[in-house]
This record gives sequence, C-alpha cells and structure tokens, in this order.
Amino acid sequence: MASLILTVIGSDRPGLVRTLAETVAAHGGSWLESRMARLAGQFAGIVRVEAPESLLADLKALEGQGLRIGVQSGDEGLAAPPPAPRLALEVVGNDRPGIVRDITQVLAGCGINIEELVTGVAAGSFTGGTLFRATALLRAPDEDAVEAMREGLEQLGDELMVDIQEAPDEAEG
Repeated sequence: MASLILTVIGSDRPGLVRTLAETVAAHGGSWLESRMARLAGQFAGIVRVEAPESLLADLKALEGQGLRIGVQSGDEGLAAPPPAPRLALEVVGNDRPGIVRDITQVLAGCGINIEELVTGVAAGSFTGGTLFRATALLRAPDEDAVEAMREGLEQLGDELMVDIQEAPDEAEG
C-alpha cells in the first residue's frame, strides 16, 4: 500500500465524491482525509488515501467521466508535525484586490507556516460592501513570530479585524 495525495477537479454534480470513493474502496484502499469544496460550478478537492499502485489505472479511467486527477506520493507527509505552537487565525475586513497576497506576505515574513487556509467573500450586511473572511491553521516558530504577525496584520488596515488563538494539535482534536 502506498500513501497517495489526489487532487481532483471537475464540473460539480451529484455522485462525484461517491465515484471516487468507490474506486478507492474497490482497490482495498482507505480514504484517510480530505478537503473538498464547490467553487464557481467546479468541484475541487484534495484527498489522502492509502491504496495499492493498481488504483492509478482506474483513476485515469475516471478522467473519461470529466474528472482531472493528479497523484503525488504522500509518504513525506507522514512525519510528525513540528513542535511549534499551532494557531487559529481569523481575519475579517473589507475586501480589496491583493488582500490574500498581503496577508500571506506578512505570514511568510514572520516565518509562519500555513497548514490550512479557507477564504471567502460575502455581502456586508451593514456597509453594503463586500467583506473578506479568512480562517487559517498556522504554525509559528516562537512567540516573537506570533507578535510580529499580529502587528503586521494590524498594519494592513484599521478596518481589518484579526483574531489569533492557540489551536489544539490534530492529535488532540
């Protein structure tokens, strides 16, 4: 059995995840974890499975059903997470071009690793403008990096609300 990371994209439709799950199960594979979402009429996901290499041929066959599937070895990802503190970040503010770039520049500049990032926009209920929202799980090398991140994010704009809290490690729940 091999640890495989699958990236999947295709036109959204009922049964898409079921088809992928049935293919993995037909090879005696285990579906270990995934992140999936519908974006602009497309379905996109990343899945980590443990399955025999024979799965690869059947994944190619799914491309005939309108799915594009990329495969990468997942063995390197089995290492223990770094001992750095795990943080939960929430950012809410007025949307503007370049906001994701600006936020990620601050994080990278502080040596902070993004483990998971979810972003979106919605109509502001009181302002009538568009609100940007991001939630992220992060690893910071130390408390100085956390403070530098907080200051850097707050300098991006007074209208940006930033909440940083300690997050439990995956093993803790």
